[in-house]
Amino acid sequence: MPLLALDTSSDACSAAVLTSEACFTEFELTPRAHTQLILPMVESVLKQADLELVQVDAIAFGRGPGAFTGVRIATGVAQGLALAANKKLLPISSLAALAQQAYQQQQAQKILVALDARMGEVYWGIFQVVDGQVKLQGEEQVLSPAAIDLPTEKGWIAVGSGWAAYPELLARASDLVLASYADWLPSAEFIAQLAWQDYQAGRAVAAEQAQPIYLRNKIAQTTQERLALKTS
Repeated sequence: MPLLALDTSSDACSAAVLTSEACFTEFELTPRAHTQLILPMVESVLKQADLELVQVDAIAFGRGPGAFTGVRIATGVAQGLALAANKKLLPISSLAALAQQAYQQQQAQKILVALDARMGEVYWGIFQVVDGQVKLQGEEQVLSPAAIDLPTEKGWIAVGSGWAAYPELLARASDLVLASYADWLPSAEFIAQLAWQDYQAGRAVAAEQAQPIYLRNKIAQTTQERLALKTS
């Protein structure tokens, strides 16, 4: 069952190997050091699990939404590893990873995830646990705190850096939220858990088919678009 997972979608950098016996994890809060740390982290967790890269069943990565550069790093590293070892990839939502952490660590059944997207906005997702699995309700979005359509029922857990970055959002949701964990950032440990569910369901894809998710459509211009702008 071994799965390798990695994430660089936020200020945190992490890698994990999930086996049938344990989850081996490295996690550091390291803004702007992801490119230097992610491969040594991958090597470390593989060593802890006493595995070689070719022995894992598949490779999972945090596909976003999150920091544009960080999401690109995770996608590129995961694709490189997958191609080198002839493995398939499992792109996992960074918002879902936070919801999974709330479910695992706090037994949360209803989770509101808000990641700071800068520029006065948050990456937003509403999740509920259905048959023991975290499920997205509706769509992931990038919105200003004032534009978020909050649920009407009570009993939610709030997670993610967006709640700390925009206190007005937590104030709006105060009657709905039982507890908040505004210092949480996505972790490969919980990406691995979600990836195992996807792997069992046959959702692994070829390396070249794995795509990052930015939500802001124009934040990631293609090379052709940038060249067109320079020559226009």
